[in-house]
Amino acid sequence: MATGVATSGAFAGEMVRLRSRDGFELGAYQVEAEGGRKGGVIVLQEIFGLSNHVREMCDRFAAAGYEAIAPSLYDRARPGFVQNDLSTGYADAVSLATGNDRQNVLNDVGACIDAMSPAGPVFVTGYCYGGSMTWLSACSLPGLAAASGYYGSLIPSLAGLTPLCPTILHFGRTDQSVPLASVEAFAAAQPGVGVHLYDAGHGFSRKASSDYDAAADKLAFDRTLAHFAANSG
Repeated sequence: MATGVATSGAFAGEMVRLRSRDGFELGAYQVEAEGGRKGGVIVLQEIFGLSNHVREMCDRFAAAGYEAIAPSLYDRARPGFVQNDLSTGYADAVSLATGNDRQNVLNDVGACIDAMSPAGPVFVTGYCYGGSMTWLSACSLPGLAAASGYYGSLIPSLAGLTPLCPTILHFGRTDQSVPLASVEAFAAAQPGVGVHLYDAGHGFSRKASSDYDAAADKLAFDRTLAHFAANSG
C-alpha cells in the first residue's frame, strides 16, 4: 500500500493507492488505528462512492482501534466517483453499481485483505451496495476474520451462499428496499448468520439520510464492534 495524500481536515485519513488482485490500481481512503491496533476493517461503500458517510465510518472504526480502508469500487469506470448530494446523481450512482462486475469487487476487497492481514485480523463491513458486497465477500474470500453487513438489498437473493467467516447482518423493519418478508426468509435459510432487525428504514446509519436513526446506528455499530472483538483470534 503506497503512501497517500491527506484529505480535508474534516476527516482523519488519507487517500492511498492499492493494487487489486487483477493488477488494476485503485484509490482507497485509509485511516490508521487510534491507540493499540485491534485489527483492520474494510469498509465498503454505498452506491455513492467514497462519500462523507463512508469516510465518517472509517474514522469511527479508527477511533475504536481499527485500521480502516475503504476501496473506491468504481475506479475502473469512474475514478474517484463521489456523490455527497443525494438529491442529484442517483441514477448515475445506480448505473455504476449495477455495471460493476462482482469479481472486480472481490479483487478489490482481496487487495485490502492482502494489505492489512500481515498486521493482524481483517474484518469487512459495508452499507447498502456495500452491505451486499460484504455478504458476497464473506462467502467468497478466505482470510476474513468476520463480517458485518448493513441493509444490502441483494442479500436475500444470495441466500444460497455459505459464509466462510462469522457474519452478522443488519436490516430496518421499514426498509422499502429490502422487504421484511425477504429478510425473514433469508434468516430462516441461514440460521448460522446473526440477522438483526431495527425499527428503522433504509440507510439508518447514514447521517445525511432521511431514515437516519441514531439509536439503531449506535446499536448496530456496537454489535459490529462486539462481533469483531469476539472473532479477533
